[in-house]
Amino acid sequence: MENRSWVRALGEPLPAADGRPPLVPGPVDTALTVPPRTPVDEERYALLRDLVADGEVVVLTGAGMSTASGIPDYRGPDGQRRVQPMQHAEFAGSSQARRRYWARAFSGWERFAAARPNVAHRAVAALEQLGVVTGVITQNVDGLHQEAGARSVLELHGSLARVQCLDCGEPYQRDQVHDWLVEANPGFGALVQDGAEVRPDGDIVVPEELVARFRAPRCLVCDGDALKPDVVFFGGSVDRALVDTAYEMVDGAGTLLVLGSSLRVMSGYRFVRRAARDGIPVAVVTRGATRGWAETTVQVDSLLQDVLPRLVDDLMALQDQPRDAGAPDPW
Repeated sequence: MENRSWVRALGEPLPAADGRPPLVPGPVDTALTVPPRTPVDEERYALLRDLVADGEVVVLTGAGMSTASGIPDYRGPDGQRRVQPMQHAEFAGSSQARRRYWARAFSGWERFAAARPNVAHRAVAALEQLGVVTGVITQNVDGLHQEAGARSVLELHGSLARVQCLDCGEPYQRDQVHDWLVEANPGFGALVQDGAEVRPDGDIVVPEELVARFRAPRCLVCDGDALKPDVVFFGGSVDRALVDTAYEMVDGAGTLLVLGSSLRVMSGYRFVRRAARDGIPVAVVTRGATRGWAETTVQVDSLLQDVLPRLVDDLMALQDQPRDAGAPDPW
């Protein structure tokens, strides 16, 4: 029998009686963000379980990790790109682009910030507590791994909860900047369409006539208007020190476990290539095809919510069961 005490301890509701994976309220209806379910391939699951049970697992997570929290990914459940994200050069090169970004980000922030960890986030934290996961490299900027209880998390692309001035480097908390914008733009939120969908970066499309009325934030130190969320926009570069730290994590791994990523972006795919080059097994759990199929030891093409809670239950059962030397596999 499954033991879901770890789920309750970490604050996540138990699955529904019909076995559906539990979803949590989020910025967007999960019917629009979560791909269709597929049966779990038992042979592949067994191989995945054995790799993770050996420990020293480094987890690499992508946008699919947070879709069950109501945060959409850039490609959507059908695999097609759904939005054109903000480009770094566009943001850095134009005050008007920054005003447009902040008008959109301001309008979507409260809904985005209301997202909560789903059972997949809780399961990764539980695997860390069990001692089989040694660290998490995430491409996500939502902070949900940490909120779920994971401790060793490297935010490869930064966090939307932080803001930094591009001109002088002064750091700010996003909630502080949001409070400024509320005061500087009274009533602005009421002008934005209520049904507008929150996009992967936490923003909402705002008509240009409203953008023109928006007062963007300015730095308290240098008075410039180049405040930017502390995230890597498309076309920007990940800090080299972070990349090197991530490589060190992968180099010391027994297995690289990729969760919720198609690996279409080199930012994450490079770690799969590194692991495969060094003979480190690569396990992938995600819906749909991935760019890294040639380097993958095993891929389970299923929803994370259908695989990870079961994995935690199985490993807890293994750790609770004493085994004599040479005893047969308990599974």
